[in-house]
Amino acid sequence: MRWRELKNRKQPTDTPKELPITYAPITMRIKAYITDMFMIYIPLLYILTYLVLDGKEAFQSSQWAPLAGLLVYALIDAIFTAVSGQTPGKKAYEIKVVDLTTQKKISFLRALWRFSVFIILSSLIFTLLVPFFRKDRRALHDMLTHTVLIETKRP
Repeated sequence: MRWRELKNRKQPTDTPKELPITYAPITMRIKAYITDMFMIYIPLLYILTYLVLDGKEAFQSSQWAPLAGLLVYALIDAIFTAVSGQTPGKKAYEIKVVDLTTQKKISFLRALWRFSVFIILSSLIFTLLVPFFRKDRRALHDMLTHTVLIETKRP
């Protein structure tokens, strides 16, 4: 084909346009986290306290029990996030954890790393305030793991 013919040919305009990303509001993220705590972590601690150990005195005197509960919770959270991109709390509030560049689910190791970074950074108060000052509402642990929380419902 000649150059002039190529130049005059129009590009197809029927290419599908991607919908813009709707970032998850901070209030929904907090509600989803609280829901996950009540649906996963509290029952896990109850099972650990009364079925594995002998009761609250044994749980309080144990040095490994709170750490074991947190590690099991981290594994459950990472499995949910890697399989569907959502924990039960995030599913209830229709938000999803995805990769920043591809908008696809993240791997299990990356989800585990994201949870670990969240636990470490949540001990510092100013890291919890970061999403309030960003337009995309990404927290510091999301920036370090290159993830973003988006709304799954489409208008």
